[in-house]
Amino acid sequence: MERDIPQLGPRIPAETLERFWTMLAHSQGTNINASKLAANIEVSSVSIARYIDLLVDLLLIRKVQPYTANIKKRLVKSPRIYVRDSGITHALLNIRSYNDLLGHPIVGKSWEGFVIENIMSVLPPRVRAYYYRTAGGAEIDLVLEFGVNEKWAIEIKKGTSFSLGRGFHEACADIQPQKNL
Repeated sequence: MERDIPQLGPRIPAETLERFWTMLAHSQGTNINASKLAANIEVSSVSIARYIDLLVDLLLIRKVQPYTANIKKRLVKSPRIYVRDSGITHALLNIRSYNDLLGHPIVGKSWEGFVIENIMSVLPPRVRAYYYRTAGGAEIDLVLEFGVNEKWAIEIKKGTSFSLGRGFHEACADIQPQKNL
């Protein structure tokens, strides 16, 4: 990354790039706060936006936009970021074994990113991926839009037992998907 990224975009000092990647790994599956990231690595939020766009273009991270079509509720509108390779995420977080991963707070978001990448790898290119979250807490991890008339709502959980929560059902009532999984 230190050698290849500067050839494709802005020159980023190695130390800054390492801190940026580590912060992205810690932020796996969360909403982007460019100002907070910028303050932590002492660059402008405009630079952070450029770094993120570059990494998205290089297919190193995935930016999932919020689903906002025709909803009359207060929605979370900042995109979510996922490091596309869970091995890179785990290496940046110094997770060396499966037991280390299970004991780390990132385990759920790491699993979510892994599942999203696998789902997206088998979908046709025209399918759009979003997430949905209201200010009240109704949430869908992945909304797939297969054109104008078909939406799927997918909830992703890591654990031994699984149940769909009230927030998922409220979110499905809001966006009315044809399938909810």
